[in-house]
This record gives sequence, structure tokens and C-alpha cells, in this order.
Amino acid sequence: MMILYWAPRSRSFSALWLMEETGQPYERVLTDITKGAQKTPEYLAINPMGKVPALADGEATLAEAAAICAYVAERYPQAQLAPPVGDPKRAKYLYWLFFAPSCIEPAMVQLATKIEMSPVSAGWGDAQLVFDVLDAALAKGPWILGENFSAADIAIGSGLNFAVRLFKMAPSRPSFERYLDACAARPAFQRAGVLAAG
Repeated sequence: MMILYWAPRSRSFSALWLMEETGQPYERVLTDITKGAQKTPEYLAINPMGKVPALADGEATLAEAAAICAYVAERYPQAQLAPPVGDPKRAKYLYWLFFAPSCIEPAMVQLATKIEMSPVSAGWGDAQLVFDVLDAALAKGPWILGENFSAADIAIGSGLNFAVRLFKMAPSRPSFERYLDACAARPAFQRAGVLAAG
């Protein structure tokens, strides 16, 4: 059984949502980041960065929400959270899966800190471009890959939910509202929300 190390009100939400979408049993281990539980030698052996979420699957351990999404989607193909290898949609699936941590999260930091970055030197371009690209992609809907929900929607939906609804860092747009409403309507999203609240 997979073990998910998590903490309330953190990036763990995406991993909780993911695990709930699989329909498979898993164990949750609360990692109290307010008391430094993520800095213990035992936890650092799982994730040397000392962050949540992290996942253990037998002898395999990993961290980073997008990596956990990719791993779990492949471990449980019956959940249909990823296009299979060889499917042309897999390219866009991987693109959007990693867009969340490599573009949305830095854009959120840029907006929160009001840091001025050259779009040429910033790996994500700039916050405005990130949200414009996402807006154009989501306007096609209903999901980031079109008709099929995937783990990429968990990564994108979690990031966008933090940026637009929870922390109000990024202004909302009609495509974002429609998409976030669709995410929030999923039973697995709702169960994860209850779990993430602590």
C-alpha cells in the first residue's frame, strides 16, 4: 500500500486529490510541518528537501507533487489518469503536468513578491504570459486535454485553485472559473478538501 506523507493547508492537496481519484487504498501519514516533522532524519531520508507531499511505495520513495502525479498515474493505469505511452495526447499531458510547478508556481511567487523579472531570464517567462497561456488552453475545455480528465488536471487545478481562489494572487477569468468549478465538482476533489483541512 502506498504511504502519502502530507500536511494540512499545503501542496499536499494535489497528492491527496490524486490518491482519491485512483480509488485505491493508501495510508496517510500526517507530517506536522509546524513542529518540524519534515526535518527529522527519517523524513529527510524520504525527501531530502524536507517538504510535503512525499510518497513511499514499498522501497520506492519520491517527492514533488507533479512527480507523484506521474508515478501514481502510471502505477494505477486502470484509473485512466494519463494517456498511455504511444498516445499522441501524452505529449500535451506531460507538458501540462509539469507546467504547474515550472510555470504556475513561479508566477504565483512573482505576483506575491512583486519581483521584477526579465521574461527572457525567468524560466517561466512572466506571470501575465503564464496565465494568458493557461486561459487560452482552458477556454477549449472541459479539461486541459479536452474531453478527458487526467493527472495534469490535478496539477493545473491545484495550482490554479491556490493562485485564484485561495490566495487571490492571480485575477480570475471566465475560463478559470468554469474549470475550477468543474474541478471542485469532482467527488475526489471534495474528499481531498476535507482531508486537507486537517
